[in-house]
Amino acid sequence: MGTLIESVGLTKAYAHPRGQVEVLSNLAFAIDAGEIVSIIGPSGCGKSTLLRIICGLTSPSAGRIRIGDRTPDEARRDRAFGFVFQEPVLLPWRDARANVRLPLDVVGYGKDDRKRIPQSLLQLVGLADFTHHLPLELSGGMQQRVAIARALSFDPAILLMDEPFGALDALTRDALNVELLRIWEEMRKTIVFVTHSLTEAVFLSHRVLVMSSRPAEIKRTLVIDLPFPRDRRTRTDPRFHRLTGELMEELG
Repeated sequence: MGTLIESVGLTKAYAHPRGQVEVLSNLAFAIDAGEIVSIIGPSGCGKSTLLRIICGLTSPSAGRIRIGDRTPDEARRDRAFGFVFQEPVLLPWRDARANVRLPLDVVGYGKDDRKRIPQSLLQLVGLADFTHHLPLELSGGMQQRVAIARALSFDPAILLMDEPFGALDALTRDALNVELLRIWEEMRKTIVFVTHSLTEAVFLSHRVLVMSSRPAEIKRTLVIDLPFPRDRRTRTDPRFHRLTGELMEELG
């Protein structure tokens, strides 16, 4: 695996009537292709801003970020990114398959692809039997699975996930953590995952980037030395609790 996302001296500041407000300060990191990296830090430290810079929706004030040999804008135009938000943001009048198909409709994929790809992805996320269900007929966890399938519709190299399970109850969240790793095992996408949950970060990740308060710097990069594949038993491993404790100390 080679480096897919590289940031050097990344800084972001916003204009304010009282002067510039620096959100991100001199961030330097690299993420390999096929790696799962979680980002944690205090509320308001700029985690979501960093995701938007990675995919070219926001420009840095200084420094640079590269997606392989491309700028974020170039990578976005090449459909390198899939984005999953905290809320599924499904269209209520479209069934599960039609919601997954939406990006393909927008860019004009052929009829065969618009039928085959959503069906395959719904199978992948465990919703093959719910193809024609509307969002209101699906649980919160099932709606988020549809959102993940939709984000994968272009077959992006990178999946950006901004607290995608934060609004779910603990049991559903834990189940979707397991499901996400199963999907990763099949597709080996590069995943950048923002979360406030330390246990979620440890369970999912190869590495965790710990951000400081604003202006945010990367305080530490913690390597998660737990073997894959992971399942519910991973959470009983003494190393799991040790790593979670280390993250707690960093944020304390």
